[in-house]
Amino acid sequence: MALLFGINAAGVIWGDGSWSPKLALDLEGGTQIILAPKVESGETVSQEQLDQAVSIIRQRVDASGVAEAEINTEGSNVVVRIPGELDDQTRARIEQSAKLELRAVLLADVATNESIDPSASPEPTDGAAEELESTPTAEPTDGSDLAWITPALQDQFDSFNCSTMDEASTNVAPTDEPLVTCDVARSAKYLLGPVEASGENIVDATNGTVSTQTGASTGQWAVNIVFDAKGTEDFAKVSTRLFGLQGEGASPRDQFAFVLDGAVLTAPQMNGAITDGRPQITGSFTQESSKALADQLKFGALPISFTVQSSDTISATLGTSQLQSGLVAGLIGLILVVIYTLFQYRLLGTVTIASLIIAGIITYLLITILSWRQGYRLSLAGIAGLIVAIGFTADSFIVYFERVRDELRDGRPIVGAVEAGWKRAFRTVLASKGVNLLAAVVLFILAVGNVKGFAYTLGLTTIIDVLVVILFTHPMLQLLAQTRFFSSGHPWSGLDPNALGAVYRGRAEFRKPVAVAPRKVASSSKEAQRRQTIAERKAASVGAGSTSNDGKES
Repeated sequence: MALLFGINAAGVIWGDGSWSPKLALDLEGGTQIILAPKVESGETVSQEQLDQAVSIIRQRVDASGVAEAEINTEGSNVVVRIPGELDDQTRARIEQSAKLELRAVLLADVATNESIDPSASPEPTDGAAEELESTPTAEPTDGSDLAWITPALQDQFDSFNCSTMDEASTNVAPTDEPLVTCDVARSAKYLLGPVEASGENIVDATNGTVSTQTGASTGQWAVNIVFDAKGTEDFAKVSTRLFGLQGEGASPRDQFAFVLDGAVLTAPQMNGAITDGRPQITGSFTQESSKALADQLKFGALPISFTVQSSDTISATLGTSQLQSGLVAGLIGLILVVIYTLFQYRLLGTVTIASLIIAGIITYLLITILSWRQGYRLSLAGIAGLIVAIGFTADSFIVYFERVRDELRDGRPIVGAVEAGWKRAFRTVLASKGVNLLAAVVLFILAVGNVKGFAYTLGLTTIIDVLVVILFTHPMLQLLAQTRFFSSGHPWSGLDPNALGAVYRGRAEFRKPVAVAPRKVASSSKEAQRRQTIAERKAASVGAGSTSNDGKES
């Protein structure tokens, strides 16, 4: 507890921590972003595409450290609700990342911010355009074939205005047709071939420094991509073809563009045939820019593109009143547990109360620290998990106490009963908590939305429960067993052997037995009601038989 308190205090003093946990969308409110699909006229969006988009956007949001976000579909739109204030980085992840396509570069030029009249019919400026004019009706054979560039497409490329690209529809094209667009900085414009590989086939993308063959770092930052089996096959064909185009006059046809949301992220030159599905992009990257590109490649593989329809601040759906109701429900449950334990276990129940208080303090500090370090937010479902945990935590103490009382019934002294009862109870507690933890983990993995919050707090409190039982409840009971009040079996201790119907054997009795005449054993005093053990009955019968045998003792 002292360690957790110190960590939280350090966060409050030197970081952006707080003494209270962050609240989720249903208790605090936040930001709502509505994403509308961006498709060609006449095309429709399938539910499968929307569901896949929701799944990928959720991965992006989770990767940014935001917890308790709500991401679902409403009609043909995707609605993202983020609790609290939305930072710029998370907003960029949601709004800017869209469908990722990999296309070969056909033409490239410096961007222009002024429209050019297509009727002017400018003369071809390079050999590529001259070749185009000579074969305008040829069928293209691959993504790099200049036959894709029709005169109309050439005019469109020449007149394309990068400053108005967001409002234009030319940077949206079917996967089997060329695309005219610009880079994200609006500094260059491109005419690209059809899609030859999809961002959906990118398994992972990371940034790091380039290493030499000896393993030494060059200090140059790069982006490392990993494709799945299909992506590896597709990229191997493309890289082999583009690498073969290298030579005088081949540029920019030996380049391959990564297109995200209709804009070119990067268009690196192909420096070799890559058949292992692990290309590396190098250039004038910094650590920050390489990390940003890696994130865009990793989380940008949406099946369709989206535009931001609206971005609004929303109020809490449940609010403070529901939070208060949840806390009142938890308080009522705690009071009922306290009443039950005091009624059932007398003053021994105070150990349960103290254990619950300690577990509650540790849980609160951990949730607060997780809110600071991991972005965790407490929802109403999470509060429900904490309330349920009160009963689960008390259950551990009840199992332990009942095992101790069973040992007392068998005639053990209090100290021995505590130790023997702990050995039996600990196995039971571990089995019970193992089932609870397994249920919480499975629920957290399979569930979405607020249900994850319930599973999270349930799993967290299960672990805390085991720690409290081991580090506080058992040692406390060991100490109490050595006090006069509990060791004497006081009626208010909850460990009164007589009230529990203890069966004494030999020296295991709590009180010294009173000597009673043999004739009165069957008719008087509590000691007369003491049960005999099998060994005692056998010894008595043997003694009686020997006495009747000529009056001799055996």
